[in-house]
Amino acid sequence: WSGIASIQVTMQNGTWHVCSGALISRRWVLTVASCFIGAGAVLEWKVVIGATDLAQPGPKAEVLHIKQILMHQGYVEATVSNNIALVELDRPAECSDYIQLGCVPDNSVTVAKMKTCYMAGWKRAPHSAPGPRLVLQEAKVRLVDVQLCNSSRWYRGAVHPQDLCAGYPRGGIDTCQGDIGGPLVCKDKVKDYFWLVGLVSWGEGCARASRPGVFTSTQHFHTWI
Repeated sequence: WSGIASIQVTMQNGTWHVCSGALISRRWVLTVASCFIGAGAVLEWKVVIGATDLAQPGPKAEVLHIKQILMHQGYVEATVSNNIALVELDRPAECSDYIQLGCVPDNSVTVAKMKTCYMAGWKRAPHSAPGPRLVLQEAKVRLVDVQLCNSSRWYRGAVHPQDLCAGYPRGGIDTCQGDIGGPLVCKDKVKDYFWLVGLVSWGEGCARASRPGVFTSTQHFHTWI
């Protein structure tokens, strides 16, 4: 997960991880627009790349500041449509074994046929002391047909054409609070590497049956990006 980024805010009561993103060039992080809603009290934004444990990022991690945030002009908070944003960093990230770039698929890539997919995000570690630790977690998931995802017993038409669904019909493995903006990657059978196909957007509850995670499709927004 060398391209995953923690987007953090500094407020009067401390610095907090609020959402995730993916480094797609040395100066740009791709995330979701909903990350920045209600951010009026933020004193400072920063991005941490190359870390597994956010409490102890380690010497290989980089901390960068945000120069500007570009939210999609068609983003609608009420329906979570066009939920995508670009974050420009104040300086280029230094690529390494711990920091690498995500690849966004164009229309020549058949995402729907990819079978091996993973999602990642930071989760509160149990029994951590003296305070809560956020440690990077990953889970293997499968893409779920959007037509099924939109059916009457699932999301009842709330999933947009520019979205993907991923998880399992029975639930049990899913994204949850704090994972917003995190990457969904799927393996290309032919080229033997992973594409950044989605960003965690929304869902109903966590790990519920017939309620898989909903992701913004990066391929749909390739031209905008």
